[in-house]
Amino acid sequence: MKFVLSYLSEYKKETILAPLFKMLEAIFELLVPLVVASIINKGILQGDESYLLRMTVVLIVLAVVGVVTAITAQYFAAKAAIYSASKMRRDLYVHIGKFSDATLNQFGDAKLITRLTNDINQVQNGINMVLRLFLRSPFIVFGAFVMACIVDAKASVIFIVVIGVLALIIYGIMKSTLPRYKRIQKALEKLFTRVNENISGVRVIRGFRQEEKEYAQFVADAGDLYGQQISTGRISVLLNPLTYVAVNLGVVALLYYSGAEVNVGHLNQGEVVALTNYMSQILVELLKFANTILLLTRAFASVDRLEEIINSSPDNRIKNNKSERINDSYISFKNVDFKYPDGNENVIENISIDLHRGDFFTIIGGTGSGKSSLMQLLVHAYDATGGEVRINGRNVNEYTDAELARLIGVVPQRAELFAGTVESNLKMAKEDASEDEMWDALSAAQIADVIKEKGGLSTVVSRRGNNFSGGQKQRLTIARALVKKPEILILDDSASALDLGTERRLRDTLKSLSWNPTILFISQRASSCIDADGVLVLEDGRTVGLGTHEQLLESCPVYQEIYYCQFPAGGGQ
Repeated sequence: MKFVLSYLSEYKKETILAPLFKMLEAIFELLVPLVVASIINKGILQGDESYLLRMTVVLIVLAVVGVVTAITAQYFAAKAAIYSASKMRRDLYVHIGKFSDATLNQFGDAKLITRLTNDINQVQNGINMVLRLFLRSPFIVFGAFVMACIVDAKASVIFIVVIGVLALIIYGIMKSTLPRYKRIQKALEKLFTRVNENISGVRVIRGFRQEEKEYAQFVADAGDLYGQQISTGRISVLLNPLTYVAVNLGVVALLYYSGAEVNVGHLNQGEVVALTNYMSQILVELLKFANTILLLTRAFASVDRLEEIINSSPDNRIKNNKSERINDSYISFKNVDFKYPDGNENVIENISIDLHRGDFFTIIGGTGSGKSSLMQLLVHAYDATGGEVRINGRNVNEYTDAELARLIGVVPQRAELFAGTVESNLKMAKEDASEDEMWDALSAAQIADVIKEKGGLSTVVSRRGNNFSGGQKQRLTIARALVKKPEILILDDSASALDLGTERRLRDTLKSLSWNPTILFISQRASSCIDADGVLVLEDGRTVGLGTHEQLLESCPVYQEIYYCQFPAGGGQ
C-alpha cells in the first residue's frame, strides 16, 4: 500500500475531497426515506396538499444536490486515479529502462509489458473505486442502521442479523477469489508470452510448418486462462444472488414484524416504508461495497506485481571498484570467467587478450562458443564472475553506463531499426548529427547508394525496418553506430547478411576511418580474419587460438577447420 499511497500523496486535495463529497451525497440519501415517510404520514394520510408540495420540493432539492456532489466526487476521484496511474506508468517505465540485461532477462518482455499495461489499469480502477465507495458504502450501511433504530429500535435486530449474514457472504467470496485473481494474472502473462513469440516468429513458424502445433499450444494456454476465469467467475457470480436472498428475507421479516406493529399502533405506514427503504439502501450499498472489494482484490494482486518490479534492483552489477592500472593495453581481458545469473556452467573460461588503440581484432568461433558473451562483458552488460575486463587501464566497473555509451559503439547481432525515417534512426546515436556526418556514416557502412535511391535521409523506415532487406538493415545499424564516432566499435556478427564483396569493402572502410577506432569484429567467417591485426578463436567458451591469420592457419586445428570448410581451395579475401 505504501507504493500506492506515495502517489496519492501528490494529490492530497483530490484524495480528501472525493470521499468527502461522497459522504455528503450519502447524508442526503439517508434523509430521503425520512422525507418520504413524512410525506405519507402527513401529506397523503392527512390530505395536506401544501405540505405534500413542500416535501416534494425538498426531495427534488436533495436529488439535485446529491447529483452535484456525486459528479464532483467522481471528478476528484477520477483525477487522482488517472494522474496517479500515469505517474506510476512513467516511473515504472523509467525504472525498467535502467535494468541491466540480467534483470531484464529475469522478468522477460511479457511480464514487463503486462505490468505496465493491465496491472496499472487494475490499480487505477481500484483507486477510483476506493475514493468513491470505500467510505461511502460503509457509512450508508451504518447510517441506515442508525436511522432505522431511530424509526424503531426493535427493528434493529433484523438489520443486525441481515448485515451480519451479508458480511459473512462477502468475506467468504473475497477469501476464495483473491488467490484466484493472482493465478489469472499469471495465466495472462503466459498467454501474452505465447502470442508475442508467435507474432514475432511467424515466418519461422510458417517456414517449418508448425502452425498447427503453435495453435494447439495457444489454445492450451488460452484454455488455462479461460478455466481460471470461469472458476473464479463461478464463485464471484454468487455474490449478487446470495446477498439479494439475504436482504429479501430480511425485508420479509421486516414486513412481517412491521405489519404486526402497525396493527397495534406502534408504527405507521410511513415508518414501515422508511424501514424498507433503509433495508434496500443497505442491500445496494453492500453490493457496491462487495464489488469494490472484488475490484480491490484484483488491484492488490496487481500492486504486489508492480512492487516486485519497482523494488527490484535495476542493476546488480558491481560499480566503482577502484583498481590500479596494470598495463598499457587499451582493452584487456585478464583470466576472465563468466556464467549467466541463471546458469550453472561457465560460458567463458579463462580468457586473456590485450588490444591496443586502433587495432582491428576479430573474434571467431562456432555458434555458442561465447563470442557475444565476451562482448557483453566489455560493455558491462554483465559482471565477469572471475578475472577483470579493462578499458584504458580502468576496470569497466569504474565506468558509468553513460561513459561506456559515449566510448563504445555496438552493432548488435540482430539488426534493430525503429519506425520513423533513416535520419531519425541515425540521430538516435547522435542527436545533433549533421547531414554530412550521416552521409559519411552511410558511405562507410556501404549503404549510401541504396538510401539515395530510396529517397535520401527522409526515407521512411517501417516498424523494425521491415521495408529493408536483412543486409540493408545490418548496414543501417552499422551506420548508426558510426555516426557518433566511438573510440571502440563492436560489430557482433552484424555483417552475416552481407555478401563477401560488400563485407570486404566494409572492413577496408572501417580500417581507414579518420578517428581510428579500436574495432572488435565478431564473425563466423574466416574471411574476416585474413587482414585483422589479431584473431581470437573460441570453442565452448575457451581460447583455442590467438594470433594472426597466418599463425593460426599453421598452429590452430579449429581455425584450420573453419578456414578450409569455407575456402576448400585455400583461397580467401
